[in-house]
Amino acid sequence: MAELTTPEPAACCCSPADTASAEGGDIRETVRARYAAAAGRAAGGSEVFGAALYAGTDAAGAPADAVQASLGCGVPTAVADLHAGETVLDLGSGAGVDVLISARRVGPAGRAIGLDMTDEMLDRARANAREAEAENVEFLKGHIEEIPLPDRSVDVVLSNCVINLSGDKQRVLDEAARVLRPGGRFAVSDVIADEDMDDATRADMAAWTGCVAGALTEREFASALEAAGFAEVEIRATHRVHEHAASAIVRARKPLMT
Repeated sequence: MAELTTPEPAACCCSPADTASAEGGDIRETVRARYAAAAGRAAGGSEVFGAALYAGTDAAGAPADAVQASLGCGVPTAVADLHAGETVLDLGSGAGVDVLISARRVGPAGRAIGLDMTDEMLDRARANAREAEAENVEFLKGHIEEIPLPDRSVDVVLSNCVINLSGDKQRVLDEAARVLRPGGRFAVSDVIADEDMDDATRADMAAWTGCVAGALTEREFASALEAAGFAEVEIRATHRVHEHAASAIVRARKPLMT
């Protein structure tokens, strides 16, 4: 695939996410504009990003448009071990593919919630939910650093290649821990930076919106999860997405006693 540091990479990888301002430009607005534009077209993806990653997985419940519009770097629903009756939250839900897969798995007694900051993606996700006739879903507008849900209100937090875009990842993880019930699960796909990622890659704004420059290393991600109060942290690389980064499944659990 094309280098992710080019102005228009061959495949975008992430759904919209909340990001903070940084030196050299407003990353939040850059990401929002890029993924608002992406909402108007099918992403298609490549072998390492997007719809291709859902091939061979159980995507029942998600219309073809939701799958084709995926901008993610993995399939978090494949490792979330969802159960009937659970409440699931997807951070940066984009066109809704992981929300709609989750909704089918948790069943009528469960609930699947998508959180996104981009109106265009929210409109597309709601259209996909109507097509799927999914009545146990809800899409909320908001930022992943300020989740508009009460404490201890969800059983599982998902995300697909979004947390790395945030300018305050610790706050995102703190918020995820806040809204999870004791014993709740954190299961996300995200880009993990190599320890030797160079400064030029991190400084490149296009690489931020391509899910590379803002990524944490494995050590940094594990440390941030533990600081948020998570236990049983597991980070497992799945495939390379860049010269300096890999996609990984990141899982953790909120302790029963908190």
